[in-house]
Amino acid sequence: MQNWKKEVFSIPNLLSMFRLLLIPVYTTLFLRAQTKTDYWMAAGILALSTFTDLIDGKIARRFNMITRVGIVLDPIADKATQCTLLLCLSSRHSNLWYVFGLFVVKETFMLVMGLINLRKHKMLNGALFSGKVCTAILFVSMIILVLFPDITPGAVDVLVCICMIALLVAFADYINAYFGKNKKVRDL
Repeated sequence: MQNWKKEVFSIPNLLSMFRLLLIPVYTTLFLRAQTKTDYWMAAGILALSTFTDLIDGKIARRFNMITRVGIVLDPIADKATQCTLLLCLSSRHSNLWYVFGLFVVKETFMLVMGLINLRKHKMLNGALFSGKVCTAILFVSMIILVLFPDITPGAVDVLVCICMIALLVAFADYINAYFGKNKKVRDL
């Protein structure tokens, strides 16, 4: 029982759970936003979520708090946050539906391949660099769109293109990691 509590209630896992709890707070603030202050409050929640995402992994590695729960919970919190942000922002900027669609395709591929490999007692040894860069680009782009609700359509198009390119590069890299000549899938 004691190991179970340590596995679930580590500081990094609590930070990931906190990020999940911030999703409905952000969603409510953003969808009800009417003034610049409202958007800044939503952006503040998003910044807090991003900050906790940055530090939970560092704490886990530095203080040897990496857990099986955390290995699953952290990416779930990341993807749930990204998905929510894309859905919220797509309600205001319709061309973001393309980014959302590609995001869903990429993440579905990764989920299916992860489950297939898990059944074979294999998995990728962490996120690929291109995936981390893609996540950073998505978060920065979304923060810009939240902070500047009156952004020009041309600027939104530029951000959409940047996000699409980052998603495509990461998707291709993950396809290569699972099927390429130098597979990155390892035994558990």
